[in-house]
Amino acid sequence: MNILYFAWMREHTGCAAEEIDLPDGVSTVADLVPHLASRSDGHATALRNLKTVRVAVNRTYGSLDTPICQGDEVAFFPPVTGG
Repeated sequence: MNILYFAWMREHTGCAAEEIDLPDGVSTVADLVPHLASRSDGHATALRNLKTVRVAVNRTYGSLDTPICQGDEVAFFPPVTGG
């Protein structure tokens, strides 16, 4: 599974992408978050407030309830603003 981090999330985690095996018992993005947050203090900081995080699974916007499986791409990013 490919995990992508954008903007300040990349700065906190120290990486733009990482490959992981889908942990046992993980079937949604919400299930994945605690596993990722346990990887480092930076990961925990990046994923601390999920109200400030958006997610996409296989390049389609999703939510914490979006199902995931091995081989998926899961991207985490802050809300996009513009002007």
